[in-house]
Amino acid sequence: MTDLLRYHWVLLLVAAPCVGSFIGVVVARLPQGRPFGFVRSACPACDHVLSWADLVPILGWVMRRGRCGYCGAAISPAYPAVELAALGIAVWSLAVMPGWLAWAGSGFGWTLLTLAWIDARHLVLPDELTLPLVPAGLAVAWAVDPGRLGDHVIGTVGGFAAIWALRWLYGRLRGREGIGLGDAKLLAAGGAWVGWQGLAGGLLIAALAALLAHALRARLRGERLGGRELPFGPYLAAGLWITWLYGPLTVG
Repeated sequence: MTDLLRYHWVLLLVAAPCVGSFIGVVVARLPQGRPFGFVRSACPACDHVLSWADLVPILGWVMRRGRCGYCGAAISPAYPAVELAALGIAVWSLAVMPGWLAWAGSGFGWTLLTLAWIDARHLVLPDELTLPLVPAGLAVAWAVDPGRLGDHVIGTVGGFAAIWALRWLYGRLRGREGIGLGDAKLLAAGGAWVGWQGLAGGLLIAALAALLAHALRARLRGERLGGRELPFGPYLAAGLWITWLYGPLTVG
């Protein structure tokens, strides 16, 4: 048991690409209302059920050169990309967080990765993923320091209230919806993890990253900045993840 605890990082690194493979399934199926748990994976082109060898993370895609071994249809590189991203989250978490917190941080990061990917594709942040982050974050906060649990409860309430107020104000001024309630729920979940002290920094990182990314995209594509609906979830997820790892932004 002691050896298992000592080398828990090995297990985490082995598990990470497998989790990434599952994330790919969730991203593909959850927004469509299709089942994704305890269901055999199949090729989206020929519907052939995949064997365990086909599902080996990263290597399975590379060995088959990005094509189905049954019908030859191309398999999206998004699948190995999300597996590598999940592995990167585990490595980053291990580099910053000690012991079991590396596992908790990886779970938080993997959920944020899933939400970011879905929002980027479908402009939606599913409640099935955002809402469970709230009790999970509060449980981790209590385990780390029960005396600061109140800060995280305030962060949960304050995170939702901040986006809701921004959504209401934008609607009053512009006469249309500017930000979805999914973002409010995600920030509430983030507040459960980073406490109220981390909300401002997480939002600042998200806003700056979103502005920079959208300005660059508009410049490259010759589009007007703000000319179409764009997802904020990926940037909010990044801001919350960085804040969780390194703590609230401080001045001075």
